Amino acid sequence: MERRKILIVSAVLATTSMAGVAYAQDKAKKQAEVKAKAMQALQDFYKADPQIKDAVSKAPGYAVFTTYGLSFGIGGAGGKGVAHDSKTKKDIYMSIAQASAGLQIGASDTRYLFVFDDAKSMHEFVDKGWDASAGAGAGAGTGKDEPNVKAGAVAFTGGHAYVLTKAGLQAGAAVAGSKVWKDKELN
Repeated sequence: MERRKILIVSAVLATTSMAGVAYAQDKAKKQAEVKAKAMQALQDFYKADPQIKDAVSKAPGYAVFTTYGLSFGIGGAGGKGVAHDSKTKKDIYMSIAQASAGLQIGASDTRYLFVFDDAKSMHEFVDKGWDASAGAGAGAGTGKDEPNVKAGAVAFTGGHAYVLTKAGLQAGAAVAGSKVWKDKELN
């Protein structure tokens, strides 16, 4: 009887330990995927506008996101990204979501880059998140593969924001809101 209890306890501990290792490996894999997409997006910004690389290298930090979205009257997009502290070299994994409503139709693959003016702005962005609600926009995309960088297309205090439309077709006018927050699952 005692031997059976020891075997059961050992099996439970082994299973729990393996589950913990599997979770850590899964988390590391997700972090690597997010980081790779963020770094590719950063390279896309540099290619589209080489001056951005200089701004990023001089900044105390930056955040870069990749989003995918669809719209047909009501639209939504979401994605993940990384906020990078240039001083500590630490990455913080973040999420972004957007919603819009209006006369719109399309699909998009968009990148966002926030380059911070100071460490305080960066830490507020990471710790408190960022919310841009009730912004209005209008436009039509070409659907071509050439990236299109827009500086200042997003209302952002504490630095400079850039938007890169990678691919997709978007047409119409809409009222939109965006929200950024620290991803608890990946940090």
